[in-house]
Amino acid sequence: MTAELTGKVALVAGATRGAGRQIAVQLGAAGATVYATGRSTRANRSEVDRPETIEETAELVTGAGGVGIAVQVDHLVPEQVRALVERIDREQGRLDVLVNDVWGADRLVGWYKPIWEQNLDDGFRTLRLAVETHIITSHFAIPLLIRNPGGLVVEVGDGTKEYNDENYRLSAFFDLAKTSVNRLAFLWAHELKEHGGTAVALTPGWLRSEFMLDEFGVTEENWQDAAEKQPHFVISESPAFVGRAVAALAADPDRARWSGQSLSSGQLAKVYGFTDLDGSQPDAWRYIVEVEAAGKPADPTGYR
Repeated sequence: MTAELTGKVALVAGATRGAGRQIAVQLGAAGATVYATGRSTRANRSEVDRPETIEETAELVTGAGGVGIAVQVDHLVPEQVRALVERIDREQGRLDVLVNDVWGADRLVGWYKPIWEQNLDDGFRTLRLAVETHIITSHFAIPLLIRNPGGLVVEVGDGTKEYNDENYRLSAFFDLAKTSVNRLAFLWAHELKEHGGTAVALTPGWLRSEFMLDEFGVTEENWQDAAEKQPHFVISESPAFVGRAVAALAADPDRARWSGQSLSSGQLAKVYGFTDLDGSQPDAWRYIVEVEAAGKPADPTGYR
């Protein structure tokens, strides 16, 4: 990837692992300076209790050709987010890309349980982690972003607006969290318009995050073995795919055409021409509707 973002500054909130990590890395590969935030450091794990750290993410960003800066931040704590943005302003004097990717609720979601069987504390914690963090971060970061016209805000969720609006998503709290992220992007687009900014909602497809690979007992190198347990995993994509989608948006001088829209990595790959690590262009959300939901046998032909 060419260094189209040299001189640009990005904040990826929730960059410890998964989509956030590779969004940071791919922005770095395009030459950006990237502040990678999260709660898990080499000295302290978050409640998610996984081994990935923000220091590793920052090192990957730098290794890819950018400048990676790790900052431990709990995005539920306004004072910490304010201090983060003040630091970016002090050190860089600008912010060009804001990516809201905080999630951290995998172990809290009551999968496929009706509301009366949900743990309310876990449910409301899910909403706080998945939605409140995005609002807090936007509150403090957008004033720096709009200092220069052309800033980009990306709300990373799970599922396009159309799919989320038309389908029940796993459980009430999960559904609310992912639907809300799409709406936030629409709101930010409205508020950014007069400042020359762009905001989009962006979803990966079936993401081969570290968590998902562990759930299937595979690695990125042999991920296709997971299809023995779940045949439709053949449409899955690496986190680098959505990372390249964000990098493509950030480098597009005409990105305002997307403002307020709900987009997918597979959709943008067709427009910008980027691929996943294996050279394919998986279009997971079209596959999910046309193959999986239609009850057809797993077959990614024509979808990647």
